Amino acid sequence: MAFAAIGIGALVPAAIMSIAAANLYTRSVHREFINTSMTPEQETNVAKLVSLIVKVGAVVFILALPLTYAIQLQLLGGIWIIQTLPALVLGLYTRVLDHRGLLIGWVVGIGVGTWMAVSLQLKGSIYPLHLFGYTVPGYAAVWALIANLIVSIAVSLLVRVLGLKRSDDSRVRKIIWTSWKADSPLCGDASGPRSTCLAKSW
Repeated sequence: MAFAAIGIGALVPAAIMSIAAANLYTRSVHREFINTSMTPEQETNVAKLVSLIVKVGAVVFILALPLTYAIQLQLLGGIWIIQTLPALVLGLYTRVLDHRGLLIGWVVGIGVGTWMAVSLQLKGSIYPLHLFGYTVPGYAAVWALIANLIVSIAVSLLVRVLGLKRSDDSRVRKIIWTSWKADSPLCGDASGPRSTCLAKSW
């Protein structure tokens, strides 16, 4: 009975994550790059299919893979997910860093974090960093994040020094505008205060 309760309890976060993954794919990938003229019905069907695939994949993963793999992937997942922090915070909300710097920094962060975890044989996440004769233990994800930020800043400065053209975020603004066409409690309906709110925000 206890295991059944744990299993049922696990279904709730699994369902939420599958819905989030399906919505992310449908809105940000499928509609933007594969079928730009999707109807709401098509969008719903694609989201349902992706959500089902994620759920089935999760069940296969749980039943087929050894428990050791699950623990190791959970360890790597914590290191990997934090590498999106510079792109999400500095890339979406500011124009301080160039998109090329953020992308290269993300790749470096993923690589450094994975290398640190593998060098520890995936048995822990505390990596001892040797600096100037001192050993400084720390979370591998933090070391990787620091490398991520250093590379992102360095590449962004290099882009400015070389005078390369910066990216145009008008497409991103269009996507956000389209997403906000639905009713939102933040700004009212489309003909009312929300339109003014959104126009002022951009």
